[in-house]
Amino acid sequence: MDVKTIAVIGAGTMGRGIAQVSAMAGFRTRLYDVSDEALRRALADIEKNLEKGRQLGKLTEDQWRSGRGMIDTRTHLREAVSSADFIIEAVPEDAGLKAELFEQCNAWAPAHAIFASNTSSLPISEMAVALKDPSRLIGMHFFNPVHIMKLVEIVLTSSTSPAACAVTEGVAHKMGKETVQVRESPGFVTSRLNALIGNEAFWMLHDGVASARDIDKAVKLGLNHPMGPFELVDLVGLDVRLSILRFLHERLGEKYRPCPLLEQYVREGRLGRKVGRGVYGY
Repeated sequence: MDVKTIAVIGAGTMGRGIAQVSAMAGFRTRLYDVSDEALRRALADIEKNLEKGRQLGKLTEDQWRSGRGMIDTRTHLREAVSSADFIIEAVPEDAGLKAELFEQCNAWAPAHAIFASNTSSLPISEMAVALKDPSRLIGMHFFNPVHIMKLVEIVLTSSTSPAACAVTEGVAHKMGKETVQVRESPGFVTSRLNALIGNEAFWMLHDGVASARDIDKAVKLGLNHPMGPFELVDLVGLDVRLSILRFLHERLGEKYRPCPLLEQYVREGRLGRKVGRGVYGY
């Protein structure tokens, strides 16, 4: 199938990033959100990233113009998906919300459209019940910031068709991404590993083993990670990390029990960069 139009559902951090790389890849991109203000913020963020790319010489003038010109916004879901070849949802990590969204999209999208969920840990098959044809549903886990991070995890359920997988791989590669295929399981590969590392870092901070800055420094310089676990959780969001840990704890057992210090920070509203304070202040 030749994908020409992609609908991105949700204009938050991940949705706007996905819309940006979709447009830069030459796909006609429709970015949907119920909020006009969220769409305005998303477009401003995308334009800032494109302008920075132009200033750094990573984008030509033509690429800069065409990238912005390939995105338009919608506040009505039916308009966003009615002629889309490929639909990527990027709404909050709530399986019920995602399933409800796919049920609505299924009623309005073309019969050939592929549905992709940008979940970082939730079971794709539990969303598939909302579709008449679950073979068209697949996981497509992008990473933040989307326009910089190269990986996309392609998550396959027992129902995902080889055709849907091939189309999704093609879309990801055209977006300039590298892919790995993962059999559906809690946390896939990266979220499962990251949750353990990040949670253990909180336990070390909780127990007074070292300061947050020294733990981050040790991981970056000793293990060659590009970011420390606390820098990363502040970028991703402490509430997002806690939600993932709770889910993995439920599905995979005690080794994923969230550290009380992480739970305390979330209760205090220390959610990371998005609010100006997480482990660190911004």
